[in-house]
Amino acid sequence: MTRLPLPDADGIYTFPTDLLTAHRSWMDSLSGSKEIMTLTAPLTLAPYWIEPRKPSGRPVVVIEPHHDDFVLSASGTFLARPRPLTVVTVFTRSRSVHPSLESTYNSVEAVSELRDRESAQSLLPLGAARVGLGHKDAEKPYRAPETAEVDRITSELAEVLDGMDNAELLAPAAVTRHPDHLAVHEAARRLGCRWFWEDAAFWSTYGLSGCDRQLFRQRVRDILAPEVEDITGTVLDKVTLLHMHGSQMHPARKMYRPIRHAHTVAANLLPDPGGRPRGQFAERFYRLGGSS
Repeated sequence: MTRLPLPDADGIYTFPTDLLTAHRSWMDSLSGSKEIMTLTAPLTLAPYWIEPRKPSGRPVVVIEPHHDDFVLSASGTFLARPRPLTVVTVFTRSRSVHPSLESTYNSVEAVSELRDRESAQSLLPLGAARVGLGHKDAEKPYRAPETAEVDRITSELAEVLDGMDNAELLAPAAVTRHPDHLAVHEAARRLGCRWFWEDAAFWSTYGLSGCDRQLFRQRVRDILAPEVEDITGTVLDKVTLLHMHGSQMHPARKMYRPIRHAHTVAANLLPDPGGRPRGQFAERFYRLGGSS
């Protein structure tokens, strides 16, 4: 079993490198195993290995703003407890890539095609169906989403959801004030969504998200109740999925950020009823009106 590095007092400075080293060891341990599938990172064409999941239980429709949002914030939970998934991505047209890649991917068409392929690869192990709505993402300077845009997104999502009444909806909590996240959250709420993931894991530093988190708490107060899911057993597989999104997770060592955030979230895990050690990595979700 590959030893997981921790961004604690001893590993806080070396964690980005330690995580990549642990992930390479995890890849080596899987490369010759049976029932392992190969994923190819669209940006680098490098191969990675992962065990495909076998979904069961009530279907889930994930409504994400951009192609990487679900993987960044919630994929560890579904790697651990896979369910039948349909992932609906609202803003599929974009020119957002890491600045070092802008000379190569320099148009909306080129970036959008790359990010679509990244999403397809990252969702393969989860057996997810994919739907894209074709909206263009917001560009800076950001402004609050217009009511007409939210109305349009809500209407399009309602068409996608027609006939899927048995599915549970999952969407971003809009902890971030990014207008695309705010629009998708509002549209999902209108359609009856009660389950949301914490969309803060992509921030480059925790300090940047501090003011957003304060505004989020003021906005939701006790309407959204937090719940924490242990992903310690799947955290290295989550890193594999992050490798698929190289246009955003670039250079590769920067993918430590959402994993470091997951270690922070794990501090809120409840004690294990069986007396086993508490998990070291976790993802945070919110329920409208508390647990269902």
